[in-house]
Amino acid sequence: MKYKVIVEPDFEDSGYIVSCPSLPGCHSQGNTEEEALKNIEEAIIGYLKSLKKHNQPVPHETEIDIAVAV
Repeated sequence: MKYKVIVEPDFEDSGYIVSCPSLPGCHSQGNTEEEALKNIEEAIIGYLKSLKKHNQPVPHETEIDIAVAV
């Protein structure tokens, strides 16, 4: 599955904050954009595993977009 993620600069810590709008509360961060994207991928996998474990429906998206806010 693919999910839209939003990457924003973290001006306080000189890194990046990333979230997945389709998965409420699914956020991560990283020192670089690449690291933030890797971390959100891991967060999404954990989120989906938790939904399945608790017999909750898994949200679907049909395409992936990566948005970078400046």
